[in-house]
Amino acid sequence: MGCGASAAPEAPPEPPAHDRSKDKKADGRLEEYQARMKFLDQVPLMKRLPKDEHPIVAEACEACEFQPGDTIIQQGNSGDAFYVVRSGEASVHVNTNAGREQVASLKGGDYFGENALLRDEPRTATIIATTRLLAFRIRRDKFQELGLNLKLQFANRKAVGGGMKMPSKSKPPTPKSPDDIELITTALQSNENLATMTTLDSARLQSFIEVMWKEEVQAGERIIVEGDLQADYFYVVASGEFQILVDADASAEDSLNQTDKVVNRVAPGGSFGELALLYFVPRAATVVAATEATVWVIDRGNFKNILMKVSDSKIKEYVRYLDQVSILDALLAEEKRQVANALVEMHFAIDDLIIQQGEPGNMFYIMYEGEVDIIKDSAVVATLDARSKSGTVHFFGEKALLENDVRTATVIVKSVDAKCLVLDRESFNLLLGPLKDIIEAAREGRERPERVVPGAAAGCLAKDRPRIKRSDLKRVGLLGCGGFGAVELWEHLKSGQTFALKAISKGYIVKTGMQESIMNEKYILAMTNSYFITKLFETFNGTQTLYFLLEPCLGGELYATYIRKGLYGSERHCRFYTSGVVFAFEHMHQRRIIYRDLKPENLLLTEEGHLKLTDMGLAKFVIGKTYTTCGTPDYFAPELIASTGHTNAVDWWTLGILTFELMSGRPPFESAYPMQIYAKVTKGISKVQFPPAMKGNCKNLIEQLLKNDPVERLPMKPGGVQNIKQHKWFSDFDWEAAENLGLTAPYKPTVKSKRDLQNFVARKEDAPRHLEYIDPGNGWDKDFATSY
Repeated sequence: MGCGASAAPEAPPEPPAHDRSKDKKADGRLEEYQARMKFLDQVPLMKRLPKDEHPIVAEACEACEFQPGDTIIQQGNSGDAFYVVRSGEASVHVNTNAGREQVASLKGGDYFGENALLRDEPRTATIIATTRLLAFRIRRDKFQELGLNLKLQFANRKAVGGGMKMPSKSKPPTPKSPDDIELITTALQSNENLATMTTLDSARLQSFIEVMWKEEVQAGERIIVEGDLQADYFYVVASGEFQILVDADASAEDSLNQTDKVVNRVAPGGSFGELALLYFVPRAATVVAATEATVWVIDRGNFKNILMKVSDSKIKEYVRYLDQVSILDALLAEEKRQVANALVEMHFAIDDLIIQQGEPGNMFYIMYEGEVDIIKDSAVVATLDARSKSGTVHFFGEKALLENDVRTATVIVKSVDAKCLVLDRESFNLLLGPLKDIIEAAREGRERPERVVPGAAAGCLAKDRPRIKRSDLKRVGLLGCGGFGAVELWEHLKSGQTFALKAISKGYIVKTGMQESIMNEKYILAMTNSYFITKLFETFNGTQTLYFLLEPCLGGELYATYIRKGLYGSERHCRFYTSGVVFAFEHMHQRRIIYRDLKPENLLLTEEGHLKLTDMGLAKFVIGKTYTTCGTPDYFAPELIASTGHTNAVDWWTLGILTFELMSGRPPFESAYPMQIYAKVTKGISKVQFPPAMKGNCKNLIEQLLKNDPVERLPMKPGGVQNIKQHKWFSDFDWEAAENLGLTAPYKPTVKSKRDLQNFVARKEDAPRHLEYIDPGNGWDKDFATSY
């Protein structure tokens, strides 16, 4: 071998056959592991786990095999495992009154039973293998043994419709030919979602058609953009064709790209955008003209006004009743209209005692249907018979609007039922001031005494309280994120006390027209003082942000607690938490505040495990009815959907939904699509199947709260909130101890210190994008801050 030459490297020795076999097995395991990871990445529940936990889940997967005809899960059986289909096919069957029918099929990449990892609930379908089927399976006990249920991050259900004060822009109506009217009429009548929202009688149809205008749309033009906040219009296609596209990852600014998926097409006579007529919500899809097209348009404002005409006619009818009450003669026409709008409907049954002789009275009654006996000193002195069809109405108790005199007679219902419109003296005084002062002012020919507006005056924090400056606070960490901003834990440098600081983007407030709503939230928080409602300490006004400084509830959200701890179906827990809601509602309703957004996400736990109602963003000071459609779709009451006006009865509806959810793990009218929820709500609770844990008294309570007619809900009947407290489901519950926080909570969270964040899982990446605020210069926020 010559100098400088290099020898050729020797080939590595061939590994023994058994080593090559090991390598192949290792490659196979790696391939299977990667397959598991890929499948798990597609499952919504797994997306709620931090990424670094996915390998642990993959390791927990069991490979399983089913032969054609094998039943994988059986409808009605309790489920304790989750499956991901690797290969093969299966059919999905549901038992109905007509027998078992196939509703879907599954193939590789599909999954089912994910809720079984969180709670014990009956399977909702039967799944049968139609070919040889390979799957991954995870059992609940393994999932919980690994502590994965405690690490899940849950996106809260979002409320809709709150505070929008920016009127939708409408255009003058366009003249319509008979063919136009026929096309629009057919389109409106064939839209099932509209039928869910309102009764489409001929008068309403004509009113809708009269205000609609025509617009021309160019091919390729985006008439609706996914994520757009300006969602105010409903469209009927007169000519041309539209494509509906969805891309979960696309931004509103770049909704049309190669990843957009066409999910539907709308031809002439079709319609879209009906959800925008109900409430403010960002658009859920992009709609683009596939050809040149023409559409007929109606805006939310016109649509709501037409629905409210029915309410307006009722108010006029009530004013006619009030015109017959002599002690109200001093009221101006507009004042009578205010009183009419504040009247609350009540229903009584035979032998119900409406008024008791000798007792103090503060209620005035207008009976428009039914028969009652008037009894003085045990003798019937008159019988009053009211019939709405003939316009015969009767009044009693009107002097209660003047003073707190004792009742001079007893009134007992004689007919099967009696229907009355009711107003209490306090509500009258809040509306117009004392009636006695109004009558005296009218008699003397002078101006009415100035009335103190409720809310702004009542909603002031005590001036002698210790003030907290924002500069004296130090950030501890993040508690949660929402579409508005974030909630963080901050520590007071001098006292060491911690607070929850809720920050709301002023840019977002102005963009969505929520200025009045935010000011209202501050006043309502200041008006409340209950163990069961989060306490407000201060409000701050920054250049880009408004801040609420609130008491911290470091036990975490009830929503996440129930999921992670598997508390669904426990009567003990459900009774304890719903009692806290009852106390919170009782406190708010006494102050004429309607809450409107009950859900487990808005219920927090203190470190002792007691309940606190939070987030007053949709709460409102109301005497009588209000008409804004808002709340969380799963919890919508029928009157919210119909936009016919609502009272505090909507809160008792939401209590019924909450009770059902805490006992079953899901709301009763649940669906992935809001309009399907509303259709189920309209059909009523009688169409809902109750799980076994909710039979008997629990089922009865829920049914009594989920009455489609608001006046029939249990606390709206004579007896009020006591009807709930005395219900058999609470027969062994100590309400007095619960009200004074004397009951030991059934679950006590682990809270190590005032700075402990462990019961909250929040990520910076969930925080909303900054929306720059440019001051409009109208001073809308000048009274927001209580401290600096």
